[in-house]
Order: sequence, then structure tokens, then C-alpha cells
Amino acid sequence: MGDNLKKNMIGALTWSAVNTFGVQLLQLVIGIILARVLMPTDFGIIGILFIFTSISIVLIDGGFSQGLIRKKDATNKDFSTVFFLNLLVSILLYVLLYISAPLIARFFVQPALVTYSRILFIIILIFPFYLIQQAQLFKKLQYKTIAIVNIISVSVSGTIAIILAFRGFGVWALVIQQICLHSMRWINYTFFVRWKPLLVFTKSTIKDLWRFSLPVLGQTSLNALFSQIYFIIIGRFYPIQQVGYFNQANKYSETVNYAAQSILSAGTFPVLSTIQDDKERLLSVYRKLITSVSIITFPFVVFLIVAAEPVVVTLITEKWLPSVVLLQLLLFANIFTPMFTINISVLNAQGFSNISLKLEIIKKSLIVISILACFSFGIKTMLTGFVVVNYIAYAISMVSIKKSLEHFYRHQLRDILSNLIVSGIVGIAIIPMHMLNIHVIFKLILMVLSYVGLYALIIRLFFPLTWHKILEIFRKETTEVCD
Repeated sequence: MGDNLKKNMIGALTWSAVNTFGVQLLQLVIGIILARVLMPTDFGIIGILFIFTSISIVLIDGGFSQGLIRKKDATNKDFSTVFFLNLLVSILLYVLLYISAPLIARFFVQPALVTYSRILFIIILIFPFYLIQQAQLFKKLQYKTIAIVNIISVSVSGTIAIILAFRGFGVWALVIQQICLHSMRWINYTFFVRWKPLLVFTKSTIKDLWRFSLPVLGQTSLNALFSQIYFIIIGRFYPIQQVGYFNQANKYSETVNYAAQSILSAGTFPVLSTIQDDKERLLSVYRKLITSVSIITFPFVVFLIVAAEPVVVTLITEKWLPSVVLLQLLLFANIFTPMFTINISVLNAQGFSNISLKLEIIKKSLIVISILACFSFGIKTMLTGFVVVNYIAYAISMVSIKKSLEHFYRHQLRDILSNLIVSGIVGIAIIPMHMLNIHVIFKLILMVLSYVGLYALIIRLFFPLTWHKILEIFRKETTEVCD
């Protein structure tokens, strides 16, 4: 890996990590406080509304931000054209959702959703006003600025939500939190990126970006829809409290899964795009990414699966115990998702966004089949089907990587299996600690110390190369952060 590329990759991933983990840590702390004060029904209502905001944000983007990042000679006319397109789509979506609010409330049998939705959906109008500035920073690999903006925005909006929650505002605390979050991003991006759109709209820009952006839009739309599909089903056919339990389980699963995904998709795509024509170099970078990510994510995910109950009880009290099994299933399902994300990024960087779209269509088709097959057996069975689907999807993505990079299956498996096997063995070894009759906090501390100690011992004794790789990763991260 060349010195400049290596520096850019490390810098991008480091500040992307600071951004993502900093935001996730803040959201985790804020979420813990809010979960202790508010009720499952409050989170159930906001979980239903997030279905519509999440999908709307993807539609507003339209895949054009990634298109602008990938376009080497993007001009201010290009950015301005995409800005006005984003703004137009956001206005149309808000009007549509505002009118549809009574239908949404009727579908989920929650009359209060009419008022909550019409206020929360204001964030759809705010989003276009900072999307282009954000894309410009991604294009220039200025992740430090992005990290500062997001950390400030989450801190301010979270503080306001906590104050409102303690004053008895209930669901409104969560609604206002989201409006403040997007408003703060708008303000901060405007401050850090002194960009103003030109009063132009060029069809050639849309035509030029459309070929790449359309498959990306299809892929991200599918992701957004299917990331919310269980909220739709649970919200429609189960009590609102169940949506709240699933919301919490999904949130803590995403603390691990989405953090890794965001770092990889944001930090790797722009850098990989710069070496898209050098297959040998791209393969080398790909293998290092896969190995490094498996070293970091597998031990953490396996531990959370094993220690889910004491973690939930310690953080958000026993009233959230029904979310434990849901959390474990989601963690199982997403253990290979960071690797799947890397595969998608590599394909997109090579210009194979159509293949990425096909992979997502296959994955989503399998999810639909699993839901139809498992729906009548309950939420837990549906999520078990989700586990199976994700594993199949990752296996299929390995086939695409083999073809695009000429990377053999045995080498792909070799890059991840040792870390997965050791994590699984250590996780099984600490399961008997659940039977200890001690306070839940002490039990959790004992499980953490035992897991970390045993994992480090096995890696150092039987996998010296992996041990040195772990030390190298932490050495680099520490050096970069200090710099």
C-alpha cells in the first residue's frame, strides 16, 4: 500500500471511527438515561415514526451524494444541481407524509401518531440543507470536521431530550431530540463548510450521475425499507410495547453493527475508489480490512451475545428484560454484516454498483421469504429466519468478490475463521457464570474480565500472528488519535 494511500486510509478510518464511536457512545449514554426514565410505549411510538423518516432520508439523497464523491471532476454546478433536486424531493415527501398522517395512525391503530408524525417529519425538510456539505467533506476525507459536527449535534439534542424526559414530556422528548439533532447538523455544517449553491440546475449532471446513482438508490432504498420491515410488522400486528422492546434491542445491536458498518462504508468507499483500477492493490487493501475488522468485531459481538442479560439489566433495568432474546438474535444475525459491507464497498468502488444492487435484491427476497415462512410462529422465530438469511447473503457476496478480485474462497475464509473460532470458544467458556448467585453488576464485571483474559491468552499462545496484528492495530489507532 503506497504511503499516501496508507496515510489517507488510516486517517479516514481513524476519524471515521472517532465520529462513529464517539456518536455511538454519546447516543448509548443518552439512550440509557432516556430508557430508564421513559416507557417501552414511548420508544414504540418513535420506532414506528422512524420507519418513514429513515426511508425518506434515503430517497432525498437518491444515491447522488455517493455519485458526487465518486466523480473525480465534480464541479460546483454538480453540487448545486443535486442540492436543488434533494430539496424538491424533500418538500414533496413532507407534503405527502403530512397528508398521509391519519392513514399512518389508522394502519398502526395509534391515533396519537397524527400529531407526533407531522412534527417529527420536519426533519425531512431540514436534511437537504446539510447533505451537500456533508458529501463535500466525505469527498475530501475531512472526517475530523464531520466528527466534530456530529458529536456537538448529538450532545446538544441529547441533553435537551434528557431534560424534557425528566420533566415528563414522554414521547415529545424523543421527537424534539430528532428535530434538534438535524437542526444542529445544519447549523454546524453551514459554519464549517462555507458553501452556497449556484442558481443552476443542469440536466447533464443528473444524466451523468444517474447511471451510478440509480443502482445505489435502489440498494440503499432496499436497505432502508428492510431495516424497518420488522418495525412495520411488529407495529401492525403486536402491542406497541413490543415495538419498544424491539427498538431497544435493535438500538444496542446497532451500537456494534452500525458503528462498524458506518466506519467501513464511509471511510473505505472514497479511498477504495482511488485505486479502483489497480486490482492487485485493491485486493491487498481488502484483505487487510477484512482481517482487521474481524479481529475487532467478532470478540465484541460474541461477548454481547453471551452476556446480553446482565448488560441489559445493568444499563436499562429489568423492565427491558423482554428485549434480551431479541438483542441476542440480532447480534447473531449481524455478526458478518461488517464483512458484507466491505464486500459491497469494494464492488461499488470498482463501479459494479449493479452487482451490489443484485446482491441486495437477493438478500431482501430471502428476508421476505423468511418472514412469510416464520411470521405465524412469532417475533423470535422471524428473527431466527433473519439470522439464516444474513449468513446466506454473506456467502453469496463472497462469490462476487471471488469474481471481481479473483480472491479464492479458502483465502476469504482464512482471513476470518481463526478470530471467529477463538471468540466462540471463549464465549462458550463463560456461559456457566450466569449461574453465579451474585449481584448482576459484579457478574457482568467478572464475565468481562474472564472473557478478555481468556481470549488474549488463547490468541497469544496459539495464534501469534493474530496477536501481533491486534497489537499493531491498537498501536496505529493510538498513534493516529494522539497525532
